[in-house]
Amino acid sequence: MIAIMDLAAIQAALRDQQLDGWLFYDHHYRDPLAYRILSLGEGLHVTRRWFYFIPATGEPRKLVHRIESGRLDTLPGSKAVYSSWQELAAQITALTEGATKIAMQYSPNNAIMYVSLVDAGTIELIRSLGKQVVTSADLVSQFEAVLTDEQIATHYIAQEKIDVVLAAAWQEIGRRVASGGTHEHAMVEWLSEAMARENIVWEHGPNVSSGANSADSHYEPTAASSKPIRKGDFVLIDIWGKIDRPDACFYDITWTGVVGREPSAKEQLIFETVRDARDAAIQTVEAAFAANIPIAGWQADDASRNVIAAAGFKDWFTHRTGHNIGAELHGNGANLDNLETHDERLILPKTCFSVEPGLYFPGEFGVRSEVDMIALPGKASVTGRLQTELVRI
Repeated sequence: MIAIMDLAAIQAALRDQQLDGWLFYDHHYRDPLAYRILSLGEGLHVTRRWFYFIPATGEPRKLVHRIESGRLDTLPGSKAVYSSWQELAAQITALTEGATKIAMQYSPNNAIMYVSLVDAGTIELIRSLGKQVVTSADLVSQFEAVLTDEQIATHYIAQEKIDVVLAAAWQEIGRRVASGGTHEHAMVEWLSEAMARENIVWEHGPNVSSGANSADSHYEPTAASSKPIRKGDFVLIDIWGKIDRPDACFYDITWTGVVGREPSAKEQLIFETVRDARDAAIQTVEAAFAANIPIAGWQADDASRNVIAAAGFKDWFTHRTGHNIGAELHGNGANLDNLETHDERLILPKTCFSVEPGLYFPGEFGVRSEVDMIALPGKASVTGRLQTELVRI
């Protein structure tokens, strides 16, 4: 089924945000967001600049080079062409005539770099025409991150399958350790085979970290570097995937546990701190949606980060609290982030995102507790199991 751009929805969103229009621009496929939002597809041979302007009301306008004049023919609207740079400047003026406040894939100070895809020179060009260029970040969230009911259903299918695989993985580690031990990469292979049997696909990974490796939040074991997992070890498992369908929604979780012993006092304290920080973010989002109060990504991050700071561990929480999730593991909606970025994008209804605070102590161990949430009108909730205690293997 061929996707079709929803022009009426885009124009309604522009009017809601009191914008005069949305200007899309690309050269050499630099802005993949534009191709998805406009339903242009992938793999087009684009060697010349094109522009597409959607006004808040009225007919869209296209501007393409003469030797690639058909690049935007699948889109509605009138078409102008250019060859020379002088023609280009004149045609852009005509393209945006009557509009002043225009959204583009731009973010002031590159604050939300995920949508800051238009080059500075092009922004300068549009501003030189007397236009006010504003960020399209919230528009991108609306048309990239909002899920259909069917996509939400695919998330829950993946959730059920992956929760079962993860529970079985802890048991498998226990069996292998009792028989002499295993190692990180061997368990990555076991998890991969288990997910494949369930027709789950994923981008890379999963991750199994033993001991001090769990203090590396993006550790990826290889056959050459894999560390043993034996009795007494601390283990972190990060696992993600989706059903084998391009538009399916990912499920992404992280659990931690100890092998053949009770956790140390520090491990227990750190786990409880991370768990409580996770729950603070969850409760903040739940309360906002229940009360129909808009909430931005940075606010949810603060709820989590404040718990960790109050416990005296803020210096060991080195990443954002969560990321948007969709057909891509890291989607283009609001992240729960007031550390790496100040994410002012709103958490929108019918979006999915992770909540995953973590504390990492190099040379010792690290704890991350990750769940996913789906927000709906008037309600937001966790989609899978909540880890409340360290796993004892």
